[in-house]
Amino acid sequence: MTDSIHTKESIIRLPDVRKRTGLSRSEIYRRESIGQFPKRISIGVRSVGWVESEITVFVKERIQQSRKEGGKA
Repeated sequence: MTDSIHTKESIIRLPDVRKRTGLSRSEIYRRESIGQFPKRISIGVRSVGWVESEITVFVKERIQQSRKEGGKA
């Protein structure tokens, strides 16, 4: 890699995504299907995960949005 900036990406599984977002499994998949949640990636034949940095951005955006709306859901 020729970039001078190296970042370490991690893949996290559904239980960690649920803990970080506070969303249920079905809500994660529903939001993903309508483009309101980061897309999962395949990590094996029957395994998926999410890019940790994308989940972090999602959470930060939800916090910022909530603050702008004055705490309205």
